[in-house]
Amino acid sequence: MNVQEQIDAYIASQPEPKRSDMQTLHHIILEIMPACTLWFLDGKNSENKTVSNPNIGYGSRTIQYADGKTREFYQIGISANTTGLSLYLMGFADKTYLAKTYGKKIGKANVTGYCVKFKTLRDINRDILETMIKDGSRV
Repeated sequence: MNVQEQIDAYIASQPEPKRSDMQTLHHIILEIMPACTLWFLDGKNSENKTVSNPNIGYGSRTIQYADGKTREFYQIGISANTTGLSLYLMGFADKTYLAKTYGKKIGKANVTGYCVKFKTLRDINRDILETMIKDGSRV
């Protein structure tokens, strides 16, 4: 399966309303970042053990580790979690930026240094969500 087929299968595997919300979020990100690189991480490590939820990634950025090694990774990601969805906005140097800038405006969501968790899209302010994604796409 290619990346797009993996993404389609992952979204289709979600129960409603998570499936529709994930599909909508996928389209919002693609509207903001139409030419971005797409990623699909199945959540398994090199030993085929599950270490995280599967993720859909958008864009590309270079991560530098403390030992000096680098690797490419996505800028923005989405994932289903047990209670809803997670939106990952990678690359902000200030780990308090998202919470300070959007935390009180986004609606019913938990905002951390790079992650926004929410139950459904109707629980959050869509204009603020789109602004966050635009902001994250520029980092």
